[in-house]
Amino acid sequence: MRELFIKSLLHFLAALPLPVTHTIATWLGQWIARRPAFRITSVTQTNIRLCFPHLSEEAQTELVTHSLIETCKTFSELGTLWLRPPQQVLKLVRHVSGEESLQHALQQGQGVILLTPHLGAWEMAGLYVSSHYPLTALYRPLKLAGLHDLIYTARQRAGGRFMPTDQTGVRALYQALRRGDVVGILPDQVPSQVGTGVFAPFFGIPAYTIVLVSRFAQKTGSPVIYTFAERLPKGQGFHLCFLPAPKEIASENLAEAVTALNQGIEQCVQTCLAQYQWSYKRFKVRPAGEEEVYE
Repeated sequence: MRELFIKSLLHFLAALPLPVTHTIATWLGQWIARRPAFRITSVTQTNIRLCFPHLSEEAQTELVTHSLIETCKTFSELGTLWLRPPQQVLKLVRHVSGEESLQHALQQGQGVILLTPHLGAWEMAGLYVSSHYPLTALYRPLKLAGLHDLIYTARQRAGGRFMPTDQTGVRALYQALRRGDVVGILPDQVPSQVGTGVFAPFFGIPAYTIVLVSRFAQKTGSPVIYTFAERLPKGQGFHLCFLPAPKEIASENLAEAVTALNQGIEQCVQTCLAQYQWSYKRFKVRPAGEEEVYE
């Protein structure tokens, strides 16, 4: 029943103009921000308090509100991004910056590792890349199995190939890089398997971070580039950005490499700070001896 409701809601939102869905999301985000007992609010508050202790209490509260508005926009625009025809959705990309770095990297013939943080409209970024370049990306299946087919079809409809986050998916990424293709990875998800991550600073806080990216870069020599779709005001569309990763991301020193990975994410986040998914429990895994940070 819940899955049927979500599907119906997505189709309803897909029928609305993007400025309307973003306006609804703004109202909803403001309403949620006034309810600190909500988990989404408390997690956002905790992350912002940890990462930006230099901000005044008033500035932190303002950032929390803007962040929750952007989080609501993320969900409100999924109907548009998943269900409308790809060419119609791609018209919402108003500006593209730095794409020449991706094109130049592809010319080297070693493939490209493309990192898409949970920033702005990451589904838009995936759709754009898969419609212009041969893309193989990892995805983590949702707990709501009834939505799997809808999301899987939506993500592949522009030509991308999406593989599960297991050994089959990892082998598919290696094969794609050997072909000189683009592979896509979400670099800021907390690793779910033991031994697949190490701790590295993220805005000054130790964060359990994947090592897959750095090991790929070391083994293949493939260039690493970040991409994200910044959400424009008033539902005007999106600004797609490409940024080369720090060179240290391929360092043989794993701690240095993973630190560089997070530094690159921080650089992206600073571009549109409120549009990062601060409602995600990024610090749910703590170093030995440290207390939980989320209630």
